[in-house]
Amino acid sequence: MEKRFDCNIRILVKEKDAELDNYFGRGVADLLHGIEKYHSLSVSARHMKMAYSKAWRIIREAEEGLGIQLLSRMGKKGSELTEEGALFLKAYDEIEQETLKLANRIFRKYYRKDKNQDS
Repeated sequence: MEKRFDCNIRILVKEKDAELDNYFGRGVADLLHGIEKYHSLSVSARHMKMAYSKAWRIIREAEEGLGIQLLSRMGKKGSELTEEGALFLKAYDEIEQETLKLANRIFRKYYRKDKNQDS
């Protein structure tokens, strides 16, 4: 029986010359997707079983690390992604998806019984 494996890729992004080690990664992306859906950092954090204070810190540190504003805070009306935040999230998601596909394709190239068969 042939063993099957899946790769997992962790993409971290920060401003190239930033002195801070505050990265944008999957956790920040998940928070932003929740904000897109619920228009609220608080509700997004709750769905991730995360304290609001931690979610706020993560977003703030990501913004500092990137040098861009990801959220537009509207007080009691909630939050929404800035235009740049939405664009950044879209780019991050595509990079993550395409990198994962490539990693799995390369791994299958070297680890399968019939090495002459293309994926």
